[in-house]
Amino acid sequence: MNLKISLFVMSLVAILSINAVISISQDNEGDEKATNLKVLPKDIGSDELDHIMKAFANSLGVKCSYCHAPKSNGERGLDFASDDNPKKDIARFMIKMTNEINSNYFKDHKRDGVLLQVGCMTCHNGNAHPQMREIK
Repeated sequence: MNLKISLFVMSLVAILSINAVISISQDNEGDEKATNLKVLPKDIGSDELDHIMKAFANSLGVKCSYCHAPKSNGERGLDFASDDNPKKDIARFMIKMTNEINSNYFKDHKRDGVLLQVGCMTCHNGNAHPQMREIK
């Protein structure tokens, strides 16, 4: 009887292990590589890209559809690779501008070990159209 139980348990463990490996490999296949990246690194990981995109959305107080066009094939959702929304090119320009400002003026600025740089939030403060301020 103990032999039958042991064989059953070992078979069950083997089946569950194989199922887990198959599931993990299928999950990894589902990770689509981002396409049409013109400013961000082409080899960026999906987690890092998601983090950056969420930071952009939060900084401007918008949703993804603000810069990304809807799918044109009738499906629901966004076509992240599409350049149909002109705001995407504006976002690319702003990324380049921010990178240039940081590399030219804030490369070595640190306070308490934190690198001080400008980002979207610096001007936008949660608004898609930042308030113009008079400089005195």
